[in-house]
Amino acid sequence: MKRFIIGAASALVLGVSAAGAQDYPSKEIQGIIQWGAGGSTDTVMRSVTPHAEEVLKGTVVMQNMTGGVGAIALNHVATQAADGYTLLMGAENPLLYKVMGLGDKDYSDFIPVNILARGTPILVANPAAPFDDYAGMIAYIKEHPGELRVGATGPGGLPSVVTAMINTVEGKMDVISVPYDGDGPALTALQGGAIDVMPAVLGAAIEGIRAGKMKPLAVFDVKANDKLPEVKPVTDFNAGYNTYLPWGPFFGVFVAKGTPDDVVAKLSAAYAEGAKAPDFVELMDNRGFSMLSISGAEAEAFLAKWQQGTTWLLQDAGLTKASPEEFGIARPSK
Repeated sequence: MKRFIIGAASALVLGVSAAGAQDYPSKEIQGIIQWGAGGSTDTVMRSVTPHAEEVLKGTVVMQNMTGGVGAIALNHVATQAADGYTLLMGAENPLLYKVMGLGDKDYSDFIPVNILARGTPILVANPAAPFDDYAGMIAYIKEHPGELRVGATGPGGLPSVVTAMINTVEGKMDVISVPYDGDGPALTALQGGAIDVMPAVLGAAIEGIRAGKMKPLAVFDVKANDKLPEVKPVTDFNAGYNTYLPWGPFFGVFVAKGTPDDVVAKLSAAYAEGAKAPDFVELMDNRGFSMLSISGAEAEAFLAKWQQGTTWLLQDAGLTKASPEEFGIARPSK
């Protein structure tokens, strides 16, 4: 009799789970954005998600949860039920958490629903800064050590990686690092004169550049960007950057591992379709983002390659708390 009861109970649970997956979504989905309002991750997620909602025939309630270089949001989502009702809307930072000593979880604890787009880094300055390009900034730093105020978003953020490149290529730069909770607040501070220079993603800075509220110093790429063709790539100033570029941040939607496959499939299909929406594609293009819209094995391979190259760059720059080798991340071959 007991065997029958257990078996019947198991069958009931499986039946409920299957029905839940089939009816997904049957309630509001929570979308947890790692960074603050107005930043690049926030912009990407709030632009694509309404289109994904149409495909899902459901509602995604988005919430900005900042702090810990995105770790607070990631850890929050990791503690929720793996049922597809809590999405992590994040950027590249979690792939650096382990080597930076920021936590023991990263995207290996999640399933990539969709890696939507990749951004191009750019170095921007307050319009009143006493230099107009990258070479002028480097000369100013050398002539005025400890004076230049550079915006940062914490260990493992885009500014920290770009700064690591600069210090590796140019030698250690004596500047003041000023932390902010994301590139949105940092770029606002830049325009207000609270900081002098900010490494940011082109998509977050381009409107401010076009409005004359900040001036571009260099694109961190091996060639000029067609959205700002007059801005020189940093490799024009120092060929040493060719070792590390192209490199860029990315934006993706994730769910915790253990989420049912059919729920992941529904979410992936919805965000893939949302990424095709003409207004989203136009926004990404206007802001200089490169579309990816990848999931599954392709997204996993992308994440692994990005993590490998970036963690070793930071290791060689002396910025990591632990070697990538401790986590099975092999040094990339030249």
